[in-house]
Amino acid sequence: MVNYIWVSLFVIGLVFAGINGTMGDVNEAIFKGASEAVTICIGLISVLTFWLGLMKIAEKSGLLKGLSRILSPFVKRLFPDVPKDHPAMGYILSNMSANMFGLGNAATPMGIKAMEELKALNGGKDEASRSMITLLAINTASITLIPTTVISIRMQYESIAPTEIVGTTILATACSTVGAILIDRFFYYRRIRKRV
Repeated sequence: MVNYIWVSLFVIGLVFAGINGTMGDVNEAIFKGASEAVTICIGLISVLTFWLGLMKIAEKSGLLKGLSRILSPFVKRLFPDVPKDHPAMGYILSNMSANMFGLGNAATPMGIKAMEELKALNGGKDEASRSMITLLAINTASITLIPTTVISIRMQYESIAPTEIVGTTILATACSTVGAILIDRFFYYRRIRKRV
């Protein structure tokens, strides 16, 4: 479905540019955008490599295990259907830890593995379980302590203070995480009441 939306937007844009006679501007924007995309990607690679290296050091030193221990009681309450020592719990904690450090690219594989484990726990059904929906909501809202990707982009564009968004990011992502959990619980309990 998303592919159809993107193709539709692209075709509508080209038709509109052709009708208005601004095809030259569209071509210029395409090539300028492609050039900037490559520059930003190269900048992001260096920052992500640095942070992933720090995450590896944190993992080897036991810092991630400590963070997981701190988050564990909270996560158990969010995912009561998942047994304590199930592999899904480890992937969920790893996903949340990576998201906290703004490493969405590193969090994605862990989130996918967590979903696979949760699907197996759900008996392989195609219908999403309570835990799968909760993980999706939390992963999407995800509280972020250090927005590494945004800081990197701000550095690429020579921001005077690229890290000044940290406080705002913590506040905004904390609100979005609380909102996601409340909405998730609201619809879960509403669904239960309808069954009764």
